[in-house]
Amino acid sequence: PIHKEGYPFIGGFALASLILFWLWSPLGWIGTILTVWCALFFRDPVRVTTLRDGIVVSPADGRVSMVVQALPPAELGLGDKPLPRVSVFMSVFNCHVNRSPVAGRIDRIAYRPGAFINAELDKASEDNERNSLVISSSNGRIGVVQIAGLVARRIVCFVKEGQSIGAGERFGLIRFGSRLDVYLPEGTKALVSEGQTAVAGETILADFRGADPGRTYR
Repeated sequence: PIHKEGYPFIGGFALASLILFWLWSPLGWIGTILTVWCALFFRDPVRVTTLRDGIVVSPADGRVSMVVQALPPAELGLGDKPLPRVSVFMSVFNCHVNRSPVAGRIDRIAYRPGAFINAELDKASEDNERNSLVISSSNGRIGVVQIAGLVARRIVCFVKEGQSIGAGERFGLIRFGSRLDVYLPEGTKALVSEGQTAVAGETILADFRGADPGRTYR
C-alpha cells in the first residue's frame, strides 16, 4: 500500500520520466527507476503491534542509532533532567510512516524550525527542524520527536492535541530521510541496542513492567 502523501511525488516522477523518454530513452529509464524508488519510499505496509500494557514499540523503521541519557527538548515539558532516549535513524530506503510507541492521549504537539544537518549526528536533536509530541500513557509520559534530516524538507503530522491514539497507530511522516527520538520516563530500561534494525509498530523498545531482566547483543 502507498500512503496518500506520496501520490503527488510519484505522479511528478512518472511525468518527468515520460518527458525524459521523449528526450532520450536512457534518461527515461533512469526516471522510471526513481519513480519506483519514490513509490517504495511512501509505502505504508500493515504492521502487527503488541498491545500488552507497558510495551513501548518503535515509532519508525530504520536503525537504532543511539541509546543514551539525554536532556529532552524544552518544548516537551518533560523536565530538566536527562531521560533515557532511543533514536531510530531512517535512511531514504526505509518506510517513513511514523507510528505511536504507546497508547494514550496526545497532550502536546510543538513544532520548531531549524537546520537540516545529518540526522545521524547527536546535535541534530537540538539543531534540526523538528516536531515534538508528548503522549500520556497509563505508565507515564512519553516524548516522541520527528527530526528532519539532511535531505528531508517536510515533517507531516496527522494528529492533534487532545486526541487519543493507540499503540502502533500512524501519527505522521517525514519526507526523504530523517530520525525519530523517543524519550522514556526516568528509570526505564531500553530493550534494544545501537545498530539494531527496528520495525515501526513491531519492535519493542522498552517494557514498563520491567519483566525483562536485561539482554545482551552481538
